[in-house]
Amino acid sequence: MEAKAQLAGGKTRIAKQHEAGKLTARERVEALLDEGSFVELDKFVTHRCADFGMQEQKILGDGVVTGHGTVDGRPVCVFAQDFTVFGGSLSGAYAQKICKVMDLATKIGCPIVGLNDSGGARIQEGVESLAGYADIFLRNVLTSGVVPQLSAIMGPCAGGAVYSPAITDFILMVERTSYMFITGPEVIRTVTHEEVTKEQLGGASTHASKSGVSHFTEADELSCIARIRELLAFMPSNNSEDPPHRPTQDPADRADAALDTIVPVESNRPYDIKKIINAVVDDNKFVEVHKDYAKNIVCGFARFDGRPAGIVANQPVHLAGCLDIDASIKAARFVRFCDCFNIPIVTFVDVPGFLPGTTQEYGGIIKHGAKLLYAFAEATVPKITVITRKAYGGAYDVMSSKHIRADVNVSYPAAEIAVMGPEGAVNIIFRSELDKITDETERAAARARFTAEYKERFANPYKAASLGYIDEIIRPRDTRWTIIRSLRTLANKRQTNLPRKHGNIPL
Repeated sequence: MEAKAQLAGGKTRIAKQHEAGKLTARERVEALLDEGSFVELDKFVTHRCADFGMQEQKILGDGVVTGHGTVDGRPVCVFAQDFTVFGGSLSGAYAQKICKVMDLATKIGCPIVGLNDSGGARIQEGVESLAGYADIFLRNVLTSGVVPQLSAIMGPCAGGAVYSPAITDFILMVERTSYMFITGPEVIRTVTHEEVTKEQLGGASTHASKSGVSHFTEADELSCIARIRELLAFMPSNNSEDPPHRPTQDPADRADAALDTIVPVESNRPYDIKKIINAVVDDNKFVEVHKDYAKNIVCGFARFDGRPAGIVANQPVHLAGCLDIDASIKAARFVRFCDCFNIPIVTFVDVPGFLPGTTQEYGGIIKHGAKLLYAFAEATVPKITVITRKAYGGAYDVMSSKHIRADVNVSYPAAEIAVMGPEGAVNIIFRSELDKITDETERAAARARFTAEYKERFANPYKAASLGYIDEIIRPRDTRWTIIRSLRTLANKRQTNLPRKHGNIPL
């Protein structure tokens, strides 16, 4: 029986799996977990279907490998769908196996990793298969924010099967061999007469860059599994623990003179915010999340002084760092994950405002931008904000300002904190004075004088500092030490929100 269970769908189907450039379920589990740590559960479970001749087709394990082991010595529960058994399709018994290991993860307080490779519901079982999916969805929801949930898509994931990964914290996909969609190309062709391939509809690059469903795209399965291990190293095992500390030789007080010149003197000239991030984090190692989606905002994990932190940063290279619908949703989701699992948040601000236009307004930028505001305001983890250049209008408030409970807010000396840019402000504040001047040369001179006056007053952080909205004005070269010093101070921060069942985030 042990040998039969190990063989799953048989040598021929295993060979086909390898020919398609895919590992088997057991090979994936072995690659994910520390060597020799895997303890398999329910290896001999079989389906209960007696219709359509299924009673003659019973395979031990029934298409999913479940159990627990360790990653870097820390406990992890895992399930891996096996495409060699009925195409990985989900039966009632199969679903119960997944539910059982998810319940175990919740009880012992460890992450759950799902390795997905399934054709969807097992049609022969009808509603029992659908019930199995719903049982899994319920656990995804109730477990959300309790233990980390990661989903790797390593083959097809269609129909109802996509909703379980969608509820989990991070989704990873493999190029050319994985895809996700609610309805496939054939159904779309029939209903809407659109011609589209599986790759165009739901491939890794599509979901990484267009829909934002996938957080990471990897070249092959082993790279995908390595990324899962890397991500787990930034996360605590559950919501009652702190993220794991990793010793570093990178000095906490390391200053970097190059930072003094990264931000251009011209306020409208772009620069890459990732140059600042990479310069200040431990060992220049930054793991970006959603890097191909909503590029005007950057999210990801790094360490400061050996301790994990989440980073959110406006990206002036794209859309001047404006907040739009996609960027707001991307960052809000990331902020809420960090807050769930006690991961401090470091925010780098260079934002001229929300992106204007009918597309954004009709798309609901008001409610979507409010999601990011809600996420930052609700978060109780240590929050540190560095204003590198512009912080205009409502976007200044939203980007983890002092007013929505950021703990430490600092800025570079040339930061501009105001309702809007100088040119727009002059048009409003000095409109009557300008309208009185009929000579164009005199009007241009007056406009220049008024602009200079406005810049003198607001194109620096000293007004905000005088009001206590900025705690300190720092030299860019001292950014790393400022962040680490603040994180050390906030290490034992305790803050709670008012008692409630849950808030009503503007979905």
